[in-house]
Amino acid sequence: MSENSSPQFVSALGLDIGQKRIGVAGCDGLGLFATGLMTLKRSAFERDVAQLRELVEDRRVQVLVVGLPYSMNGTIGFQAKKVQKYATGLAKALDLPLEYIDERLTSFQAEQMLRDAHISPSRNKGLIDRKAAAIILQQWLDQRRGQQL
Repeated sequence: MSENSSPQFVSALGLDIGQKRIGVAGCDGLGLFATGLMTLKRSAFERDVAQLRELVEDRRVQVLVVGLPYSMNGTIGFQAKKVQKYATGLAKALDLPLEYIDERLTSFQAEQMLRDAHISPSRNKGLIDRKAAAIILQQWLDQRRGQQL
């Protein structure tokens, strides 16, 4: 591999931002694989930031990747605007760049993964959020890797 084609290290945090919870995912040091890390129960914005800041510092995060819930027709609706406003505030408070990824159907995919593993989605909402965040981050990592080839 030549010097110019070596993969660049990236530490990204993937977020699936919901009304009640935030699914959080991180990636390995090479930026190849996303893994669900935790589910944060939303409370006061400052408390959410404090919990995420700890994770950002521990993992030396360089970018926030947030799933944006586009409408099925591809437009940005009410919920997506709420997510954008919240994510923009998080990125500013954490002093990190922010990137969005289309998250349509990620929660559905996460629920299906649980069903396939014989785990009840209705009793594991936090796990669904974590898995959805990992799917969001994995999509971003895959797109990024595709652009580097």
